[in-house]
Amino acid sequence: MSYALNGQPGVSDSTRERILAVARDIGFSPSNAARALSRASANAVGLAPCRPAKILGVEPWFMGLISGFEQELASRSYALTLQVVSTPEEEVEVYRRWWGERRIDGVILTDLREDDVRIPVLQELELPAVILGGPADTGTIPQLWSDDTGSMTEAVRYLAALGHRRIARVSGLTSLLHTHERTRAFVEACRTLGLPDAVTAQADYTGEEGGRATRRLLIGTDRPTAIIYDNDVMAVAGLAAAQEMGLSVPADLSIVAWDDSLLCSLVHPPLTTLSRDIPGYGAQAARQLLKVIDGEKVDSAEGSAAHLTTRGSTAPPR
Repeated sequence: MSYALNGQPGVSDSTRERILAVARDIGFSPSNAARALSRASANAVGLAPCRPAKILGVEPWFMGLISGFEQELASRSYALTLQVVSTPEEEVEVYRRWWGERRIDGVILTDLREDDVRIPVLQELELPAVILGGPADTGTIPQLWSDDTGSMTEAVRYLAALGHRRIARVSGLTSLLHTHERTRAFVEACRTLGLPDAVTAQADYTGEEGGRATRRLLIGTDRPTAIIYDNDVMAVAGLAAAQEMGLSVPADLSIVAWDDSLLCSLVHPPLTTLSRDIPGYGAQAARQLLKVIDGEKVDSAEGSAAHLTTRGSTAPPR
């Protein structure tokens, strides 16, 4: 009802007119003090990741990203409002509620999808936002992305240069745009280098699924000699699964992990990774959003890409 009474978007013309007619009939007049309060800054930014809660609890990437958000937001005395959701539709409803109640001044979106249902809603609400991911068609909402295609190509070329011919991949959630981009880059890099058909095992970023996907790959008739993982948690689980099966890393199997967290240096052997400054990435996104909130024009931008950091988990195949 407040949307209609205050002339905000998100309410049809017919519904707005009915609500205003009832307000006139009962002699309702909005409080100027309440209106002034509703226009005041909430000094808060929203984040509603659509991921299973168990993933957020173990994935260093999200923790690093949030630390980057907090680092930048704290300098402006902004808080981060966090709510985990299970579907994009639920995420949209959270944004509607937060914005309608003036609990936030803007949102940071993660996990961009094909034909993302969140984009038109945010534009309809005129809710300040920045999207982590892309590049893609996001209308007027600025994006921040990194070159996943170039990073994946670098990893495949490195493994091929070591002499690997059978390279596989364990992917993250298949509903996400960056998963599709990485898959396309992986397949194209293998084709360009004349490697056998690229094999991707699907998982969900958890160690449990990462280990399970690794076992499926390693019991096949054409066992890969190298595997690239879409995050470090799955790579660590894959390392454990390979060692349980009696394989030596890197003599029998080379491993490359996407995202370089402390986990990658604590295991034996330490993991070769596609490394990037994740807190810096989060801080850059927060700076973009604060500019949008301030009414500045913000263009989409490309952040730093992940680059290969070689450690003990990769070597020429035996």
